[in-house]
Amino acid sequence: MSPRHITVLGECVADAFTEPAGAANELALRVLPGGGPANTAVALARLGTAARFLARLSGDVFGRLFRAHLEASGVDLSYAVAATEPSTLAVAELDATGQATYSFHAQNTADWQWTAEELAKADLSETTCVHTGSLALVREPAAAVVEEFLAKAAPQATISIDPNVRPLLVNPQVYRDRLTHWCGFADVLRLSEDDLQLLSPGIPPEQACDIWHAAGARLVVITLGADGALASLDGERIRMPAVAAPVLDTVGAGDSFTAGLLHHLGARGLLGGRLVGLRLDDVAEACRFATHVAALTCSVAGPNPPWQRQLAQFATAGDV
Repeated sequence: MSPRHITVLGECVADAFTEPAGAANELALRVLPGGGPANTAVALARLGTAARFLARLSGDVFGRLFRAHLEASGVDLSYAVAATEPSTLAVAELDATGQATYSFHAQNTADWQWTAEELAKADLSETTCVHTGSLALVREPAAAVVEEFLAKAAPQATISIDPNVRPLLVNPQVYRDRLTHWCGFADVLRLSEDDLQLLSPGIPPEQACDIWHAAGARLVVITLGADGALASLDGERIRMPAVAAPVLDTVGAGDSFTAGLLHHLGARGLLGGRLVGLRLDDVAEACRFATHVAALTCSVAGPNPPWQRQLAQFATAGDV
């Protein structure tokens, strides 16, 4: 029997980081493969989870970079679509603390052109969890197609969503208008502190968790940067401290956290349904592992999640 998969659906983005050039009137760009869902698929595969990525990969220079990067990390691209549209480009500028600000070039690019026919070809019979989020759920014309795909997958697979709000591309109100609907079929909701402020401004994290539980999400995890993470399982809550590590930049840290969380839960047989057997202790262990994965991602440049072997320095009882 083939191994059980986690299927990730979403975009690949060429992350172009600005660097000084030789001349005063020149700017160099260092391009790395990124995009929240792609980063999550890569991190899952590097951790040892069988990760299948549903993506629309352009045939342009960036699309070829994405494909090589994903395959080198062990991601299954058997259901990826060979797209004729160009790739999405994000130009990132890092501040002194390693935080990135972006400008996006995403009009009519490959990532947002999903059709129901393309997604219908994906075999989810060996999938324990479907993860998506970021722009896949809000960018037209494919947003409604992706939502329908997730709703159909929900009876047989755990559904995980990371809103990963991108206000430069999509008005946060679009996310707010859809979030309650997503919680209706999502089992796991993972979001950042920044996402929380954009989606529920002025609302304390605990209150936001209760709102999303009431809408249907069983497990809500809010990552809080240097303050760690807050996890809420049906209203039972735990806070997990961050791992002390050098920070080169924070690009991809949230995606790596999500991958660590899902990998840990999947390795213990806790994915594949409505999380019926999940306990708060299981969540705490998974979040502890996820913070380790995120910390290692922050210690290197760009969205470059660790391989399983690199986690040995963080090995603790119960970790994978």
